[in-house]
Amino acid sequence: MSPSRRIILRRRRLAVASVLLVVLGGVGYVGATNLAPVPESAATIVQPASLTQPVAALTWPAFGSSAIGAVGLPGVLASSGDQNTVPIASITKMVTALVILDAKPLGVGEAGPNITFTDADVDIYYDVIAENGSAAPVVSGMVLTQREAFEAMLLPSANNYAASLAVWAYGSVDNYLAAATTWLADNALTQTSVADTSGISTASVSTPADLVEIGKLVVGHPSLAEIVALPSAVLPVIGTITNTNKLLGRDGVDGIKTGTTDVAGACLLFSTDFIVGDNTVTLVGVVLGGDTHSELNSAISALIESVQPGFQDVVLTEEGAVFGSYTTKWGDVSDIVAARAVSALVWSDSPISGSVTATDLQLGRAGDDVGEVSFTIGTGSPVTVPLELQDSVTDPGPAWRMGHPGELAAG
Repeated sequence: MSPSRRIILRRRRLAVASVLLVVLGGVGYVGATNLAPVPESAATIVQPASLTQPVAALTWPAFGSSAIGAVGLPGVLASSGDQNTVPIASITKMVTALVILDAKPLGVGEAGPNITFTDADVDIYYDVIAENGSAAPVVSGMVLTQREAFEAMLLPSANNYAASLAVWAYGSVDNYLAAATTWLADNALTQTSVADTSGISTASVSTPADLVEIGKLVVGHPSLAEIVALPSAVLPVIGTITNTNKLLGRDGVDGIKTGTTDVAGACLLFSTDFIVGDNTVTLVGVVLGGDTHSELNSAISALIESVQPGFQDVVLTEEGAVFGSYTTKWGDVSDIVAARAVSALVWSDSPISGSVTATDLQLGRAGDDVGEVSFTIGTGSPVTVPLELQDSVTDPGPAWRMGHPGELAAG
């Protein structure tokens, strides 16, 4: 082969190789750009505005000390007057009832075991009469069910039945008092102390805040809540007994316990239910130190009436409310929206704050979870709502990919 022929063939081979390299490079480029991950898009977040409701304007009694709370809401919502420990009279019997039920449970609608009363119970009765305490008749050999004995203790506020039931459950009053001290500590009722079963002792004391918590425990105990709501009952041997709580049935009041001594004054631990939006509010309150129960009841009625408007059913977010957006480098846009509507029960001017978190996004379909918005009301637990994509974020396609290789690499 002539030299010129070899040169021509060599040039042809180089040209073919160059074309193949270009083709292979192009194929590789197309493949790389179309298979590479797209860059992430960071969320642009819209934080929710803080919400504030009007301050509740409460009508407090002009005497003594008071406090209110609600089942499901922490602590005391509002209070008035001296909040230190004071004698609590027969409200003490609610501690007695709860501690006895700790040892001798009683279910809803159950009668419980039979209790046979003895000469010792008759002696307790006469001791109570001698100290001018409230009492209900007892006869040696008579039999009452546990529920009937509780009704005798709580409706007419019979001191003798409080002592007899404590002995029945714990063997002696001293054993009961030791159990009550432990129970109070276990329930963080550190400002409450009981020196007897009935409250006739001025050493049986508590604070309005502790009494609100005790009231919550009572309404949360189904069988006990049934008993304290009874206006009257008919018992064997004893006959008809009437609840000393004359506020029952007024202003929705369905419990809990009166108390009266010269030192404590007229007292009432009370509960009532009312509707706020989709919520049933169980209000628990206490007023201590009234001159008479008539004065006390009028003051509590006015207080309850003023409390109800202080609760609001507040919409935290509507379904579809916008809390941010994504904008991709190739021009897709999708809002970040609430997956559902949520409202919450709010007391008075409890502050409401919100916080949004959202993940970075590459691609996604409408309805995909991308974060959450969390609302905190006062000192309560957060209420969390999922956030989702309103519109799909789709692949940019080959044209954009091949035109933005650097941005793909960055992704």
